[in-house]
Amino acid sequence: MPPETADAALVAAARGGDAGAFQALYQNYARMVHGILLARAPRDAVDDLLQDVFLQAYRQLPRLRDAAAFGGWLAAIARNRVRDHFRKFRETAELPLELSGPGNPAAQAEAAAALAAVRQLPEAYRETLVLRLVEGMTGPEIAARTGLAPASVRVNLHRGMKLLRERLEGRSENVKR
Repeated sequence: MPPETADAALVAAARGGDAGAFQALYQNYARMVHGILLARAPRDAVDDLLQDVFLQAYRQLPRLRDAAAFGGWLAAIARNRVRDHFRKFRETAELPLELSGPGNPAAQAEAAAALAAVRQLPEAYRETLVLRLVEGMTGPEIAARTGLAPASVRVNLHRGMKLLRERLEGRSENVKR
């Protein structure tokens, strides 16, 4: 069954009060929403925003016109929720890596630097890269979940990786000097 057909069936069941159907939608799309949020919001806000997005989607499910377009609709809710978050809250500073918990501080610093570099990329590349690199989604999964054309996802991943490589290489050259 194509993902759009499966989504439409799950949306119809969820609209009818089937909590299991909405749970299945959550499981199918949580990684995508997490990636979209992570590309735009501070790490410490992402989990709460993720829950807010799905709560809003659950409440507004009756308003969804095309049940087969659930993924794109949910992605739009996630993007709008991040915008609302920044309108309501002032920018906060994240804890320094050495205070933020156990683990390898060097690896955490490298991951934070890479995420910061991704967040500086144009929006189209930022989302697809986070969905691919952080959430582990494949190109076809990203296309199916977000409603983007597979060719657009491929182009965004290719161009985004090229820009990211250039930024990270430029950063390492600046550090070596």
